Amino acid sequence: MANAVRISEACSLALHTMTLLARKGNACCSTRRLADELGASADHLSKVLQRLAKAGLLQSTRGVHGGCRLARSPEQITLLKIYETIDGPFVFGRCVLGKPHCSGLDCMFGGFLERANIEIHRELSQHTLADTIPAGIAT
Repeated sequence: MANAVRISEACSLALHTMTLLARKGNACCSTRRLADELGASADHLSKVLQRLAKAGLLQSTRGVHGGCRLARSPEQITLLKIYETIDGPFVFGRCVLGKPHCSGLDCMFGGFLERANIEIHRELSQHTLADTIPAGIAT
């Protein structure tokens, strides 16, 4: 059962990779270089990059001088789009603990976790990669 609070390792890697690429502007970066900078497995990152490219978020170039870069401007890519590309649609109204016997409608947490889901969704949908670039870094 899907839940909105969980952010997978692959999704975390995608969010960090896309942020790193946004900060590099139009520079093309190899999977190996990105993996080294993020302290990640190049094989795992390669799978994440393939999904981002298939979704039209990255451009990929093969070869010795190849690599990837953002396919759109950072202002056009929401953090929610990255999240949903990797972890699927953001789901509301289900047990955030993933328990099949709980409908999520009468939560033992009194709605706190559902309110947290709503806030997380709002933040991810309202912020773009451009918001992750510190002032003074030109893209």
